[in-house]
Amino acid sequence: MKAILINAPQDISLREVPTPQRAANEVLIKVHGMGICGSDIGAYKGINPLVTYPRIIGHEIAGEVLEAPRSDTTLKPGDRVVIEPYVYCGTCYPCRNQRTNCCENLTVRGVHIDGGMSEFCSHPHHLVHKAPADVSWERLAMVEPLTISIHAVKRARLTQGEHLAVIGAGPIGLLAAQYARVLGAVPMVIDPIDERLALARSLGILFGINPVRENAVDRIREISGGRMAEAVIEASGSDAAVRSSIDYVAYSGRIALVGWPKGDVSLTTALFTKKELDVVGSRNSCRDFAESIDLVANDQIDVAALVTRTVSFEEAPAAVQEIAAHPENFMKVVALH
Repeated sequence: MKAILINAPQDISLREVPTPQRAANEVLIKVHGMGICGSDIGAYKGINPLVTYPRIIGHEIAGEVLEAPRSDTTLKPGDRVVIEPYVYCGTCYPCRNQRTNCCENLTVRGVHIDGGMSEFCSHPHHLVHKAPADVSWERLAMVEPLTISIHAVKRARLTQGEHLAVIGAGPIGLLAAQYARVLGAVPMVIDPIDERLALARSLGILFGINPVRENAVDRIREISGGRMAEAVIEASGSDAAVRSSIDYVAYSGRIALVGWPKGDVSLTTALFTKKELDVVGSRNSCRDFAESIDLVANDQIDVAALVTRTVSFEEAPAAVQEIAAHPENFMKVVALH
């Protein structure tokens, strides 16, 4: 079969590779929709320390069932599905504690093990989720990124009527802000790029804040009636933004850290105590795929609005190179086969 393979950093191409053999507990999938993620770009650039080479990339994968285990009565050939790409061991402490997203032995498609940017993919059946037949491949490829945002919002314990400050108006941040609206909360998006704030407004997110042009703390205080944000999601990975999250959050508030800083970030931990903050990490997602599929299928979350470009499977290597060179020109790119 053909696959998008990174042989070494800066070396990506469409290659012929062996077709996967379906194990007894796996589902064989013909891949149709493939989202290009920041982790794929990191793998191409050689800056993701978790990636080994050569590596087939891709973990935002939707496709059609070709074969399924006889024991799996929920799936049949022809069904549209989305894969949950986080393959966990099931025996370590996090797994036994129902926190499979941070399994001590976690292997993620396209990072630790070969991904799904290929003609076919074989994946454990319990990590394959059925989707409605009338949802496009482009939208189904966005289900996995939405689960990341759902998980982050849940980690921040956001509830109806609360204010959520989302730092970073990339795909994860904008999906989190949309999900906050679904919950009946009030999202505020903070980003230094006006075009991204305009996109947020087009998605119904009323409050966009450019921290370069205005005082973000003052603006959040104004919007929240003096309270500040009960919850903050840091989705940019910027050192300065991680630090700012402490200023944006209310006393007794919650911060969920989703972005991955490039190094250690110095924080004024005394403010954690003074404000009695709950600061949590948010990694991958856990038990969120069914909800994500429903939100996409019912048009409660507009995932298509975030897709900057759709390319063919054959054009994916060039798209990865272009995104790596000019990330500012892209929100999300999806490859279709």
